[in-house]
Amino acid sequence: MKNIRSTFIYGAVLLCWSTIGSAADTVMDGITDLQHGWAKAYYQAPEGQKEAAFKELAVKAHQFTAANPGRAEPMVWEAIILSSYAKFAGGLSALGKVRDARDLLEHAEKLNPNVLDGSVYSSLGSLYYKVPGWPIGFGDKDKAREYLAKALHTNPSGIDPNYFYGDFLVEQGEYAKAREYLEKALAAPPRSGREDADHGRRAEVEEDLEKIMHKS
Repeated sequence: MKNIRSTFIYGAVLLCWSTIGSAADTVMDGITDLQHGWAKAYYQAPEGQKEAAFKELAVKAHQFTAANPGRAEPMVWEAIILSSYAKFAGGLSALGKVRDARDLLEHAEKLNPNVLDGSVYSSLGSLYYKVPGWPIGFGDKDKAREYLAKALHTNPSGIDPNYFYGDFLVEQGEYAKAREYLEKALAAPPRSGREDADHGRRAEVEEDLEKIMHKS
């Protein structure tokens, strides 16, 4: 009887862990889908179709976040998609989108600051240097530098944190330092399953390096 009871408890524990693992896998499958959708809309869609592509993707991302409350990963990717949507939509509506993106990222940071290898920090940093400052928006170069430094601390060899910090430094006119980080971005190890994003990001790195060359 004791052996039967022990077997039952052991089986229940295994079932519990299996269920948790399955739920986690489902969330990450959804994240992968959003990542590929973002790369396709951002890098591959024709210029005139990018806004519509991100509008559709933003709806999908919001539904995914709502279906997974308490998980930081969907919030980060909804924020990334909203930020890109704002870029291609432009106009006054863009400010609402980037504010929503910032709020999502701040919520995700509270849940798990190191989620997705520091993506919450690189995303917040990029918002703070790309969004206009007061009185139009919430842009803040000091906050941008702070968040981008945190992203690099979390993921020092990653392509995204090195690219965003390098791109920020280009905008600040710190060209020698920018080159250092952009070259690290080019040398970043490839991300399995993110080949589409890596290809597009490297092209952006090359564009920044070209800008620096002309400034020298």
